Amino acid sequence: QVQLVESGGGLVQAGGSLRLSCTNSGRTYSSHVMGWFRQAPGKEREFAAAISRSAGATYYADSVNGRITISRDNAKNTVYLQMNSLKPEDTAVYYCAAIVARTGYTDYLKYDYWGQGTQVTVSS
Repeated sequence: QVQLVESGGGLVQAGGSLRLSCTNSGRTYSSHVMGWFRQAPGKEREFAAAISRSAGATYYADSVNGRITISRDNAKNTVYLQMNSLKPEDTAVYYCAAIVARTGYTDYLKYDYWGQGTQVTVSS
């Protein structure tokens, strides 16, 4: 069973930083590719970043590339999303997710497990 819990969201001014965390309280954490998605009001959930099982490979959406960094600590069953130079358009609920498959990591429909989400609000 995979149970994901996000934390670290909040209100920040434009140009600021936040670090989101996602902890899996279940088993087999290290066997999943982990991803972060975000969903703004009235918009579809969109891919932000993903990281391979061993953390040897990372993937980013063009919209956030260069401003965010995904990382994971398998010993702590935790994946992180460091976000810098935040913009008001980054305002969204951020979700952590786990995918069993080895492909499709940018497609939210392919993910198997989801956290409840954490709100990030960036003020101008």
